[in-house]
Amino acid sequence: MDEATADRIVVEALKFMDAAARFSTVRLTPSNVVDEGWHALILHTNLYQRLCERLGRFVHHWPERPDAGRHDEHALAHTVTVIGQTGHTVDGELWKGPANALVSVAADCSHTPKPGGCGPINPGDCASHCSGGDGG
Repeated sequence: MDEATADRIVVEALKFMDAAARFSTVRLTPSNVVDEGWHALILHTNLYQRLCERLGRFVHHWPERPDAGRHDEHALAHTVTVIGQTGHTVDGELWKGPANALVSVAADCSHTPKPGGCGPINPGDCASHCSGGDGG
């Protein structure tokens, strides 16, 4: 993909992380495209740690097994609404389901509170994509 598109995706991942940190008891899920931007941030562990520190809590990532039939349009719409509540405006083109994604992604998956589980992330004591714990 071109650099401008990659930049847009990472910016949306940052908005998602901010919402996950601020609304730590709310179930959120990124679009598959935004999830790719989140993965890019996570791979830079030093940067990711500093980002989470600035957000006030660590935003965990719990992947689940790929399943194209698991996409939940309502969960995605809810996440977009919560991101709006943080004061961000989403790039709607990047918050579509897998069938209408702007770019193709490596994995057709979402997230789960436990490895191998299913469904959106359950709220816990840390940011929305976690299985609980001490929040930090």
